[in-house]
Amino acid sequence: MIEMPSLQFAQTNGIRMGYYEAGPKSDTPPVILCHGWPELAFSWRHQIKALSEAGIRVIAPDQRGYGATDRPEAIEDYDIEHLTGDLVGLLDHLEISKAIFVGHDWGGFIVWQMPLRHLDRTAGVVGINTPHMDRAPADPIELFRMRFGDQMYIVQFQDPAREPDRIFGSRVEQTFDAFMRKPVPRSDTAPADKPVAGVGASPRLNLAFPQMIAGYDAKHDPRTPILSPEEKKVFVDTFTKTGFTGGINWYRNMSRNWQRSGWLDHTVRVPSLMIMAENDHVLPPSAADGMEKLVPDLEKYLVRDSGHWTQQEKPDEVSAKLIEWRKKRFG
Repeated sequence: MIEMPSLQFAQTNGIRMGYYEAGPKSDTPPVILCHGWPELAFSWRHQIKALSEAGIRVIAPDQRGYGATDRPEAIEDYDIEHLTGDLVGLLDHLEISKAIFVGHDWGGFIVWQMPLRHLDRTAGVVGINTPHMDRAPADPIELFRMRFGDQMYIVQFQDPAREPDRIFGSRVEQTFDAFMRKPVPRSDTAPADKPVAGVGASPRLNLAFPQMIAGYDAKHDPRTPILSPEEKKVFVDTFTKTGFTGGINWYRNMSRNWQRSGWLDHTVRVPSLMIMAENDHVLPPSAADGMEKLVPDLEKYLVRDSGHWTQQEKPDEVSAKLIEWRKKRFG
C-alpha cells in the first residue's frame, strides 16, 4: 500500500504546480522536498510519511515540467530563475516566510541556488548526492563535450530535434527498469547509474543513456530493482502521460544558467547538510570534497551501500538523518 497525501495545487510564477503536504501546519520552518530527473514528488513518499509523523511540516512539489504541474512550451521557461522562482511562489501561496529546501539530483542543484538567489526565503539547505559547486570555468555543455564526447547524454539533450525525448518517451517502462536499480560493483557490462547535471563523472562510465535505453533488456540486468511493481507503475503511468521533454528542458538551460550567473556570490550562508551515497558512481562522496570553502556551516553524512536513488534505496536512514539534523539545527 503506497501512502501519499492528497494532491493539491498552487498558482505560482505563472504556472499551476501540483504538490503534496503533510505534518502540522504550525511547524516552522517547514521542509520542501525537491526531486530530480526523471522523478516526481512521489520519489519522496517515504520521507513525507516519516517527517510528518515526527511532527515536521513537509511539502513535496511536482516541479515545472513534471507530473501534475504545468509544462510550458518555451525552453527558456525552464531556466534556474524560473525553477527557483517556482519555489518562492509556492511559499507565497502557502504563506510561508522561510523554508528548509532538500534536493536530490537536479533538485539538489536547485536547492543550493535558493540561498544564493532568495536568501530571505531560505532557512537551510540539504543536498542529497548533489554537492554545491562554484561556477564552472566555462560553458558546462562545452566542458561535457570535451570530456565525454557528443554521445554523453547531457550533450545529446541539447539536440533541437529532441531525439532523446522520443527514445525515452517510446520506452517508458524500459527507462525506469534500467534507471531505478541498486548498483553493482562497476564492470564493463553493467549499465551506468544515472549521473547529475553539472558534476564530473568518470570517463569510463557509459553516459550514452538514450542509446543504452534503446538497447536495454531487463532480463539481462543483474541489478536489484528499488521499486515495487506498484511503485514503478506510478512513474510509468505518469511519464507515459507527460513525456520527458519538460524535465529534459532543465538540461537545455545549462548554458543559459551559466551565462546568467556570473554576478552571483556562490557562498551558501545558511545551515547546510550534505548527504552522500557511498556507491553513487557518478556523484561519489569525493564530489563533495572542498564544499566547506563555499558552505561554511556544513555537516556531511555518508549513507553506506546506496547508489544514486538514495532517498528511495535507503529511505529509513535518509529520513532519520533529515529529522535529526532538522531538530538539532531548528528545534
